[in-house]
Formats: sequence, C-alpha cells, structure tokens
Amino acid sequence: MLQVGTQAPDFELPAVTGDRRHKVRLSDYRGRNIVVLAFYPLDWTPT
Repeated sequence: MLQVGTQAPDFELPAVTGDRRHKVRLSDYRGRNIVVLAFYPLDWTPT
C-alpha cells in the first residue's frame, strides 16, 4: 500500500485527444509538471 509522500509507480493508459488515440505514461510527466491522479468507478461505463 502506498503511503503519503510515496512516489506513484509508473503506469501506461490509453488516451484520446480529439481524434487521436495514444498512450500516456506517468513517467512522461514526472519532474516536469504537477500531476493530479483521480480514480473513481463507473466513469464512461454503461448504467
């Protein structure tokens, strides 16, 4: 389990920007920007 202040592990996720489909990695932003991660269930899922 991660503790407060622990660096998040690297991961890769599919992304869509406009019509472009690509992959986004956390490591692409590490050290360059402030990154906020938010996870919640049922986003973009059928109800």
